[in-house]
Amino acid sequence: MTTVGDIMERDPVTVSPSDDVETVVRRLRENELPGVPVINSGGRCVGIVTENDLILRGEDADLHLPHHLDIMGGVVFIESMKHFEERVRKAFATNVEDMMTSDPITVSPDAPVEEAARLIAEHKHNRLPVVEHGRLVGVVTRLDVLDALTAPE
Repeated sequence: MTTVGDIMERDPVTVSPSDDVETVVRRLRENELPGVPVINSGGRCVGIVTENDLILRGEDADLHLPHHLDIMGGVVFIESMKHFEERVRKAFATNVEDMMTSDPITVSPDAPVEEAARLIAEHKHNRLPVVEHGRLVGVVTRLDVLDALTAPE
């Protein structure tokens, strides 16, 4: 049985929560990557930043207020402010911590490749951080998984 540890990239490009946006963009561009794991000073994977975190698209681009009613001089929001606040935070982010997706979907190096394939397909990700005891040990990509699943035995 092939495991994630057999096919993962063992020395992935990373950023830290305190890095600025320019550092992330530079690392993505220099390494031609769609995203990078965010690790803290202890090597723990605390988030991930992808191209989608850097770009406001479609509905998010206009940052409109959630639907609301004006009643007797007061405002009653019909939908949650949480999504709006998240969009604003990412739109005005100056560092990785403000723009990253916290608690990313991860996989263990001992997991079978099929488990990584299921997670990648289910969550529509291109890459997964590989963690062991919370610490980043690698990254596995959709292409790594496809290659492993289609390789002759």
